[in-house]
Formats: sequence, C-alpha cells, structure tokens
Amino acid sequence: MLLSERLPSAQSLLIFEAAARHRSFTGAAQELKSTQSAVSQQMKGLESYLELALFRRIYRGVELTEEGIHLYNAVQGGFQQIATCLEKIQKTRLHQIINVATDFAFAAYWLLPRLPRFRESHPEIDVRIITSQGQNSFSGQNIDVAIKFDGPQPDHPYAFKLFSEEVFPICSPALIQENGSIASHKKLASMPLLKLGADAGQGWLDWDSYFRGRRSQIIPGKPVLTFNNYTLLIQAAIAGQGVGLGWSTLTDDLIDKKLLLGLREFSLSSESGYYVIEPQPNERLNAKQYFMDWLLIEKACNPNY
Repeated sequence: MLLSERLPSAQSLLIFEAAARHRSFTGAAQELKSTQSAVSQQMKGLESYLELALFRRIYRGVELTEEGIHLYNAVQGGFQQIATCLEKIQKTRLHQIINVATDFAFAAYWLLPRLPRFRESHPEIDVRIITSQGQNSFSGQNIDVAIKFDGPQPDHPYAFKLFSEEVFPICSPALIQENGSIASHKKLASMPLLKLGADAGQGWLDWDSYFRGRRSQIIPGKPVLTFNNYTLLIQAAIAGQGVGLGWSTLTDDLIDKKLLLGLREFSLSSESGYYVIEPQPNERLNAKQYFMDWLLIEKACNPNY
C-alpha cells in the first residue's frame, strides 16, 4: 500500500499537532488563523478516518487519550525533523561557507586581491581563509579547498596544478638606481640578499638552489636579512633593503604597480608549483565546486601562469 493511502492528510496532522500542543481547539485556531469550529470539525474527521479517539473534551479545553499521545509524539517529531531539514537546506542554498587553506604569501598577494571578483559572482558564499606558513597538513581539519605549493608529484591524490613555478630576483627600483643594473650572476650574488628561512619556505627555492638551478658557478653571498614569512621579505624588498626571490604568481601584481622590479632575464622555471587540493573529495558542496571553477577561470585569464 502506498504511503499516501496509509496516512491522513498532512493538513489534518498539522492541525492535530497544534491542537494537541495547545490542549485547546481555540488555541490551535488562533495559531492557524482559523476558527474553533473548523478545528473541531477537522479533528472529528481525523478521528473518524483513524477510527480512534484522540481527544477527551474537558472543561475549557481537551486532553489527549493514550492513542492521541502516541500520535502526537510521532507527528511532532516528524514535523520537527522536516523543519530542521528544510532549514538546513535553505541555509546551504542562501548562505554557504567554505574554508580555504593556503600559505600567507599566496593569500596576501594572489588570492585576496582577486577574491572580490568571486564574491561579486557568488555573494551567498562566505569564503573563510585559513593561513599558515611552511608545509601544511590538512588532515583532521575542516578544510574544503587547499591551495598548496608542492613538487612535481603532489602528495595528495585529489590535486590539480594551478600554477607552475617561475622564480626570478626582485627588488625595488630605488635599489637598482643606487647600485646600478644587474647584468650578471656575479653582480646579483654581490647584492644584499634577502632570504626566506628553510622552515618557512615549504619547499621553495633558496639562493643556493636558485644559483644551482641557473647552472651558475657563482656562490651567493651571505644574506643580509632572513625572514620566517614571505610577506615580510616582500615588504623589505619594496623598502629597498635588498634583493629577494620572487615567484611570478605572487609578485606580478606588485611588478605591474611599479612597487618592485622583476629581473626576468634571470628567470628559473620548474615543474613545482601551486596545486588545488580537495581534502574531503567525497563531500560534494556547490560552494566548493564554484570556488574551484573560479580558480580555473582566474588562471585562464592569465595564460602566462
């Protein structure tokens, strides 16, 4: 037998729930914006349909019979479950939240400047940025999307490359004016160098590995400043305190704004780069998919990456 053939109408059950909760047909009528007589007629019809007495009429109200109590508990629980489910669905549709994890540098210099474009397209999605520096592990964390720098073979099965690595020296225009142009590895190695500490580099090149990658026999000088955060290194470079290594995806906007010079004639590329990772691939969220699609759109808008 179909469920619709086994159950009374949803309307009669809603009216029953209200009457049972108020212990009053009048109270139910006021809540439902109906009349006491209409509620009474509905309950008589429900009792007739079920062939059960659900209420005892008492002075100034009604009380539930034993059968009425059982039905009330079931109906109230069922309607509450439906209401909770609908509320969750509506919240998911109207206001979705995704947690995006990445490093300080990518968040500051690539993601945040572009994020208004995503929010304009998806104002219903709240993007929460979770940042750290160094090698990130997202296991056990409530992360929906991770953007992580990794080698040619990422250590996560659900990852796709967003940008490949391109590195070149960066410095302020004032530093070049003061020290003259940099036309050789030897001149570059003699400049005041800014270094990112090994613990903060998450597998990034340092000056020694950069010169080796350039197949140069020159040994770079000792850095004048070492940082545990790439954003601090960038600020020091902008302030003219030395030459740092710049990653194209992170520094291109600053170069376009003339805050930094990119010495691309000393460029070094590798198969490493930034990857988009789904830590919880089996959790299908529209917001997560929209965000990952947007990342690919942003990449397509800049084919040099």
